[in-house]
Amino acid sequence: MSPSAHSAAARSPCVLVVDDEPDILELLELALVRMGLQVDRARNVGEAVRQLDGRSYDLCLTDMRLPDGTGLEVLRHIAERNMDVPVAVITAHGNMENAISALKAGAFDYLSKPVALDQLRTLVKTALKLPQPAAAQQGARTLLGRSPAMEKVRGLIERVARSQAPVHISGESGSGKELAARLIVERSARSDQPFVAVNCGAIPETLMESEFFGYRKGAFTGADKDRDGFFQAANNGTLFLDEVADLPLAMQVKLLRAIQEKKVRKVGATQEEPVDVRIISATHRSLAERVQQGSFRQDLYYRLNVISLAMPPLREMRDDIVEIAIQMLAQLRRDAKTEFAPEAVQVLSHYDFPGNVRELENIIERALALCSGGIITPEDLQLKPDDIAGLESKPGLAGKYPLGDYLDSIERAAILEALSQTGFNRTSAAKMLGVTFRALRYRMERLGITGNDK
Repeated sequence: MSPSAHSAAARSPCVLVVDDEPDILELLELALVRMGLQVDRARNVGEAVRQLDGRSYDLCLTDMRLPDGTGLEVLRHIAERNMDVPVAVITAHGNMENAISALKAGAFDYLSKPVALDQLRTLVKTALKLPQPAAAQQGARTLLGRSPAMEKVRGLIERVARSQAPVHISGESGSGKELAARLIVERSARSDQPFVAVNCGAIPETLMESEFFGYRKGAFTGADKDRDGFFQAANNGTLFLDEVADLPLAMQVKLLRAIQEKKVRKVGATQEEPVDVRIISATHRSLAERVQQGSFRQDLYYRLNVISLAMPPLREMRDDIVEIAIQMLAQLRRDAKTEFAPEAVQVLSHYDFPGNVRELENIIERALALCSGGIITPEDLQLKPDDIAGLESKPGLAGKYPLGDYLDSIERAAILEALSQTGFNRTSAAKMLGVTFRALRYRMERLGITGNDK
């Protein structure tokens, strides 16, 4: 980047607008300049690529249909070169297929022609607030576990957080779907805006429209004042639709229109009002199966499932169970000395957790209340022997054979406990365990334990 370009970028953000229609270029440039932004123009894919390679931009607005290609080619050029430039694609009115294709390809957002200036201004303000990747890592919440499946989830969360695309999160009950949604929001440009979580299965069908869209005074008996709905409450932020598969078909039609038009009408109102809401949905059911059964609209399914994120069940992260349990114990315990007995660790590592991470947390909370002497025993976990696979039933010998595996489990539990108590500081953990740093590192590598090397 040249010194002149650097100083220009320091004065105000710069936007590249790509369109072959002079009237639209003029309109967009005028609106953006009035927002205090610098604007460069490109009339086709070739010009856009040359502009992007020649200077840095804070945002790119590109038409989908261009004389020498499509806006997706501009988007791919930016993605392949790892340019930190959010891209918004302009599509023909009503062409949701193109909009969804752009979002799936990594576009930040889309605008429909004719471009509404209020939506343009909202999009630009949101895009220019995108946090940098380093800043996006900070946050109090985290997904526990180091399995490949969980690492994949974390990576996808980081990518989709920098987009406005709808995300659908699937997974069994208790697998952390809402936590994943909140992490997406924490790492997004909407992190300081409302996050409204709605359990779609808990709202009576007769109240759904008024709950989602609000109502005007006098719209029905008991409506003694105007009231906003979920969409208005989440305006400029995120609406999390949990158990979205439970929505009745009649409400699905209205939800689809609200998402596509970015407008809602209160019950009893004659005018629609614009809303800027990012939709994240989740369910423990298979939406694709619900579509085949005719209980979920296919067009709404495609609109919600632009980006899919699957939360793995805890039983598929068996190598993580002990580490997750010890970290949870460190967060939940009131007595810093409370720890798991080795036999309790063995029981947890062989349990399938049909309720996933939520069930594990409940088990540990219950065990904390029942344990004595600062040691959580298998009895304190209150798990039925029939539910624990792979353990011998002979009293006193459960989990102790083969001996190598049993000793490894004890060593692993001790190391994880020390790491947990020291914030995964290996030097301090080694001192606590009475071994050298090199010995601890060797044992961690042999047992497959990873962590921050402090």
